[in-house]
Amino acid sequence: MNHKEELLMDIGIVSFTLVDLTLFLDTHPTDRTAMEYFNHYVRIKNQLEKEFSMKYYPLNISMAESNKEWRWGMAPLPWEGGC
Repeated sequence: MNHKEELLMDIGIVSFTLVDLTLFLDTHPTDRTAMEYFNHYVRIKNQLEKEFSMKYYPLNISMAESNKEWRWGMAPLPWEGGC
């Protein structure tokens, strides 16, 4: 597995963790420990997405900013094996 695939896998793992924490917080909104975990994983996900976007291509339009060139359309399309 190359670095790009590792980053995408890590982003997927952290995203799943955040969905799970979101569901937990929906039923336990006053749980401070869960909220701390949520905030921790949000920071990790943002960092991973920023790293991926800088090295490869933006994963969402809010990360499409670039000083050099427009890179939003550089991601492979689903039929090109991009998903």
